[in-house]
Amino acid sequence: MNRNLGAAKAAKQDEFYTQYVDIQKEVEAYLEFDPDIFRGKVVYCNCDDPFESNFFKYFAANFNKLGLKKLVTTSYDGSPIAGAQLTFGEYDEGNGKREKPKAIAVEIEEVKDINGDGATGVDDVKLFLKQNPHTHTPLPGGGDFRSAECVELLKQADIVVTNPPFSLFREYLAQLVEHEKRFLIIGNVQATTYKEIFPLIKADKLWMGVTIHSGDREFRVPDHYPLNAAGWRVDENGVKYIRVKGVRWWTNLDHGRRHQELPLMTMADNLRFSKHKEIKGKTAYERYDNYDAIEVPFTDGIPSDYDGTMGVPITFLDKYNPDQFEIVGTTESNDPGNAFRTRVYTSGECRDAYLERFGKPGVYDLNASGVVNGIKVYKRVLIRRRARPSKGKKK
Repeated sequence: MNRNLGAAKAAKQDEFYTQYVDIQKEVEAYLEFDPDIFRGKVVYCNCDDPFESNFFKYFAANFNKLGLKKLVTTSYDGSPIAGAQLTFGEYDEGNGKREKPKAIAVEIEEVKDINGDGATGVDDVKLFLKQNPHTHTPLPGGGDFRSAECVELLKQADIVVTNPPFSLFREYLAQLVEHEKRFLIIGNVQATTYKEIFPLIKADKLWMGVTIHSGDREFRVPDHYPLNAAGWRVDENGVKYIRVKGVRWWTNLDHGRRHQELPLMTMADNLRFSKHKEIKGKTAYERYDNYDAIEVPFTDGIPSDYDGTMGVPITFLDKYNPDQFEIVGTTESNDPGNAFRTRVYTSGECRDAYLERFGKPGVYDLNASGVVNGIKVYKRVLIRRRARPSKGKKK
């Protein structure tokens, strides 16, 4: 099974190492909403070699501040940058010096001021691990999150926090759901449309995190990765970083910003004052040819006074407030039985549409998305405004 994981990583080149500051900002946003959210909990980072992971570094350094009961992290065979971000000196002769490190598990149940500097942090963790080699044990199964030994550790965990391989995101999330775990993980915004994941979003069992809502994020990558991303750099030590677009935190941990109401204008005001040419100046919002819904191409164009179904960009989920809106479907072919679909195009109609649009033979798959005036629209989430509770009369 670990061979499969390694093959997926090699083929997809999705070995990205999260920056410490990105982890810190996200975790501490939850503390603003619930200061005790991690208190007394077992946190498991199951795609994180302690030699390389900023997830381990953050939770180890803040073990007492967060009030953790235990921190567990597991690595996998052949981790390519072991020892580069967080080293423990020579404490592990059999692991730290290997050309291709073997998988290990590290468990910490306390962090004390071992170095006597009056504080607790990563330096104390280093000393503790060096003095207590029994806290890091080999994983014969190779450290694959699907291996029996890692699943047993998962069962004991309360909250899972990590950056799983993007190529295995579906399978990784399915495992967390199967074991009913709370989690905070990194993935791509395009996961919104996966048939295994959208039902969780629709059922309010999965939502976006707090701190990453647009743009891209910088990740460290192994030395052998080609620097062919749109944005990249090499630091003074020769360490490679690339910027990855569409990154999001995914979670089922509640946070206060999730319940902030999205400010909206009326439909009339949007048509008059919107900054978007696709809306401003029109007499009405466009409707889909194949869905009983209006097309809203921008989140800030959602009208405050429309009670019907609306198709909005998937980035709407960055600001989705489940108290304000209800998610009812998508304009995607992987959303079967969609009650709002009003038309299914024949293969002949799809061929005719391609010829008309592009002037050559082909298939324009009109059933794969919403269609406006014969033109396919990019992926949309179908939403409705929730009815506001009626205000009782003042006594």
